[in-house]
Amino acid sequence: MTDIYDNDKIQRIIKAYQKQRDRDKLKYQNKKDDPDFIKQNRDRAKAHYQANKQIKADNYKNNKDFLRCRSLHNYYKLNNRVDEFIDKYPDKVTLLKDHGFCCALSSGGTMGSSS
Repeated sequence: MTDIYDNDKIQRIIKAYQKQRDRDKLKYQNKKDDPDFIKQNRDRAKAHYQANKQIKADNYKNNKDFLRCRSLHNYYKLNNRVDEFIDKYPDKVTLLKDHGFCCALSSGGTMGSSS
């Protein structure tokens, strides 16, 4: 099996990419304080907010229980009491697992063991 790119070609691609990033960064740095650019950017952001306001509200409404459970879990995790969270709120742990929140059992807790 042959390699498509040799080392020289890879280095040229990386160097070209870095030069493009530097040009874009310099262009933005020169442009960001322009009042017309600021106004256009604000108008674009405001239009995006208005267009997607209801979508964000619906998304929050649909995930309200999960967000509250995750917030409560983070509180217990911050205070090093995840085992207490797991024992006290098994239904919330199940909800977190169903949503794929992998940190629900980060403490190696007592979930599944009967004591």
